[in-house]
Amino acid sequence: MPIIESTYKPSYIFKNNHINTVYKTVFYNNSVNYSRKRISTPDNDFLDLDFSTVGSNTIVIALHGLEGSSNSKYILSTIKYLNSQNKDCVAVNFRGCSGSDNSKIYSYNSGKTDDLEMVINYISENYHYKNIILLGYSMGGNIALKFLGENSKLASEIKCAIAISVPCDLEGSSFALAKWNNAIYLKRFMSTLRKKTLLKLEKFPESNLNKDAIISSKTFEDFDNAVTAPLFGYTSAEDYWRKCSSKQFIEGILMPTLIINAQDDSFLSETCYPVKEANHNHYIYLETPKYGGHVGFNNFYFGKETQWSEKRILNFMQQYIS
Repeated sequence: MPIIESTYKPSYIFKNNHINTVYKTVFYNNSVNYSRKRISTPDNDFLDLDFSTVGSNTIVIALHGLEGSSNSKYILSTIKYLNSQNKDCVAVNFRGCSGSDNSKIYSYNSGKTDDLEMVINYISENYHYKNIILLGYSMGGNIALKFLGENSKLASEIKCAIAISVPCDLEGSSFALAKWNNAIYLKRFMSTLRKKTLLKLEKFPESNLNKDAIISSKTFEDFDNAVTAPLFGYTSAEDYWRKCSSKQFIEGILMPTLIINAQDDSFLSETCYPVKEANHNHYIYLETPKYGGHVGFNNFYFGKETQWSEKRILNFMQQYIS
């Protein structure tokens, strides 16, 4: 499909991409009453799923971004809104992100789609939803798109997908985040990634990971070379990025999928906007607002938050559910 002309027209303050990016993190205070379900994985690990249900025949599977969780503010905001519109939701906590350390030395990565597949199968087998919607933010969006492109045959309950602020090209995004204007974000990511990995080394002293390389890692390239690649069987960061970037999988997606990437998203490189791929796949709807930041899309109208992205998600999914 051609690129969609976006309806997102922010007020002046949210034309600043950094304000838009951090606004919810700083100011969003609402909570969600979750019911947690821990499910076992085939490799003797576990995933924590946080459900927020209202008795709907539709469930949205929400996937957070790098180092996020079910309590990330953008997840909470969306689930609270969708619940108010009579939609059940389940927030997936990727391994090691639920507040409990997972049981393996490895946890998650931007292309690890088998855990998403397991969650979908679990919901299909244990619940009776007529409609399942996939919703991924940032890294979660990359995982969702890659999963859809890898699987031509999916459960009939899966009706559509929405992916927001997606680093479709992991290499390009990694280099974008290494630029000076993203220093604060990168420092925060690297701090938690290093801390988690060093704790893993204490639990798994037999590991052959290079502790000095982990401690000295300052960028995603450093970290992915030192940790992600060896733990998940890639030869290097570049090998990992190349094989796990969702952009190459978009041509294989066979269900209605909305991708929303703001043009001013400082986390994304030019290669993260899959224009050609969207134009060659009639299932793909690519929306690239001029503003929005990274997982932002905030706005006010007469002093009230408009919840543009939350409403956009609902509007898109309503077209395909019954």
